Amino acid sequence: MNREPGTGTSLRARWQHFNHGSDIGIRGIGHSMEEAFEQAALGLTAVICDPDAVHPRQVIEVSCENPDPELLFVDWIDAVVYQITTRQMLFSHFEVRIAGNRLTAELYGEPIHREHHQPAVEVKGATLTELAVIHSNNGRWRAQCVVDV
Repeated sequence: MNREPGTGTSLRARWQHFNHGSDIGIRGIGHSMEEAFEQAALGLTAVICDPDAVHPRQVIEVSCENPDPELLFVDWIDAVVYQITTRQMLFSHFEVRIAGNRLTAELYGEPIHREHHQPAVEVKGATLTELAVIHSNNGRWRAQCVVDV
């Protein structure tokens, strides 16, 4: 599923889902690694519910650190899943900054309202399956992994 149709040569940021057995893959594509991470997190929300139904009413700050960009991505997705689980919130906007090995971010969202958000599944965490953080020749960044649902 593409948030924005078409894959052509456009450099627009977007997220995608891809199938993987009983789990689901999330992929973020952007102009920068930060933007790809943001889009993948939006794709994570879309596994649970329609991101357009989530209002960015509260902000939560998170940080993680890892010298490997792929493992930093897993840490990032797990940090978002942790906030969803412990705070019982969903998020629809993300602002990521990466400096060296450290990621800091703001997650914008609201408490889960089952009737309004109609969550479909519970995401348990990121896996190393199909994990990739790639800067391609066309200038796009892609960050992806399979999440356990």
